[in-house]
Amino acid sequence: IKLALSSLFILTITVLPSSIVHGFAYAPNFITKIIEQSTGVTPVGLLDVGGGKTDSTDEPSKEEDVTSTPLPVAFKGPITTRFPPEPNGYLHLGHAKAVSFNFAVARAFASANGRCHMRLDDTNPSKEDEEYVQSILEDVRWIQRGLNTFGAGEEESGGEDDLGPWFGNVRKTSDYFQLIYDAAVYLIQTGDAFVDELTAEEMREYRGSLTEPGKESPYRNRSVEENLELFSKMRAGEFKDGSYVVRAKIDMASPNLNLRDPVLYRIKHESHQATGDAWCIYPMYDFSHPISDAVEGITHSLCTLEFEDHRPLYDWVTERMEKGGLVECIPRQIEFSRLNLKYTVLSKRKLIKLVEDSHVTGWDDPRMPTLSGLRRRGVPPSAIRLFCERMGISKTDSNIDFGILEDCVREVLDEQSPRAFAILDPLKVTITNWSGKRV
Repeated sequence: IKLALSSLFILTITVLPSSIVHGFAYAPNFITKIIEQSTGVTPVGLLDVGGGKTDSTDEPSKEEDVTSTPLPVAFKGPITTRFPPEPNGYLHLGHAKAVSFNFAVARAFASANGRCHMRLDDTNPSKEDEEYVQSILEDVRWIQRGLNTFGAGEEESGGEDDLGPWFGNVRKTSDYFQLIYDAAVYLIQTGDAFVDELTAEEMREYRGSLTEPGKESPYRNRSVEENLELFSKMRAGEFKDGSYVVRAKIDMASPNLNLRDPVLYRIKHESHQATGDAWCIYPMYDFSHPISDAVEGITHSLCTLEFEDHRPLYDWVTERMEKGGLVECIPRQIEFSRLNLKYTVLSKRKLIKLVEDSHVTGWDDPRMPTLSGLRRRGVPPSAIRLFCERMGISKTDSNIDFGILEDCVREVLDEQSPRAFAILDPLKVTITNWSGKRV
């Protein structure tokens, strides 16, 4: 009797069942509670954790303080969020939380026509590149793969580069450069901004410290006409980089350093990856960001905790823009904790250095914590979303063990990857001591 014996080989076939990509959900949290209370719209698709309580018990009073903040105005239009990365590097795991949550919140309020915009905050041409633009769009498409998209707007149509899970076309802050410039002119006209010519070092000295108030610039009380003339010359490219800036006129004695006459515009004679040489002055993030949110009709601007101290400036800008008739919507900024991983570098500045110094083969090196690196490593996007959802949303910073991400990857792959046995190299064996006729 001859028997065929063999070694065993496990063949893994990857599939993407709908039960995986649609089976995850965020627990109710303080942000969904804020939106529900301020709009009267009940979110759908959240985990049932009993009584609608938030998913975090850490410092509840800190989170409840945000929910009690009165709304500046009633919200108009659909509940709208956005993901606005700077195109100065590839997206990493820290961005994955922001992407997942902004899109998830919009889907949770689908009954109120919830939508999420994709916007590139391209206000610093010296660090931006078209390569980063394309990689960001590819990563967002990948991490949202398998989920419902928001579709195109009624009045929007674009090419293939605009297609993605977001609502409408890909937006860029550079699309609003003229409006942002007009906003700066308006602030100068109303006496809320001025052109300053202090050097960077002098500006730091005048700013003061956490324990000492700042000093007003000697150029703070220029006439409106003189400020407008200087700003016009800045726009025309008549001055060198760093020679002049436009600053808001707020309060140099404010305990919040961000309100001590922050810079709104600076001169940069550099070509922009989207607008070319059309501009030689560029707005600062704290000025362009609230205006971009407002003009797009963003209702809830969700960002990480490092922007909490910037919120008063955000509100200062949007309130004046609305008063001047430049925008119709006043968004609400809400902060949540960022994603921190133990033993993992998530600083874009340090990741760039790894790439530039050739310590890795590129941004998509499988050893990198970038989304493109994880994609090359074989991590499915649904596993990253599951990881982000399990971490939850709170206002308390924490360091997460990398092993939790690996657990999510194993869990997803375990369900996604059916196993099959295969005989690769059969071994023929003859049994000589069997006297029976049948086995």
